[in-house]
Amino acid sequence: MKIAIGSDHVGYELKPAIIDYLEELGHEVNDFGPYTTERTDYPIFSKKVAENVANHNFDLGILICGTGVGISIAANKVEGIRAVVCSEPYSAKLSREHNNTNILAFGSRVIGTELAKMIVKEWLDAEYEGGRHENRVNMISEIEKNKR
Repeated sequence: MKIAIGSDHVGYELKPAIIDYLEELGHEVNDFGPYTTERTDYPIFSKKVAENVANHNFDLGILICGTGVGISIAANKVEGIRAVVCSEPYSAKLSREHNNTNILAFGSRVIGTELAKMIVKEWLDAEYEGGRHENRVNMISEIEKNKR
């Protein structure tokens, strides 16, 4: 799978461990920045990752900031994105199975490296179930289309 990853300066230090883990799992990863711990704004990198996932240049995306909240909110402003912020594996798994999420976000101030890896693994291993969930996901897409 091709995975886009990005963070802000707070998530920067956790990002290399996640990139290494994704590559160990056999995924192709593209880091959209930042590339230093210099203070920056998360919407810049959230937008880059989200647009690349929405345009199908990448299969999925991962975003990291202090809590995962702001960076996921920014990603969800891009049409076609269903970003979820998770601090434990179960919600990550169900977000893929039930909501067909395409971006995972988490906070480097909330979780450590090993928990982040468990969350990533559960999220990547889960598959969208469709079926009874399809109508709801379609309703979300309709809200997006009508927001203008």
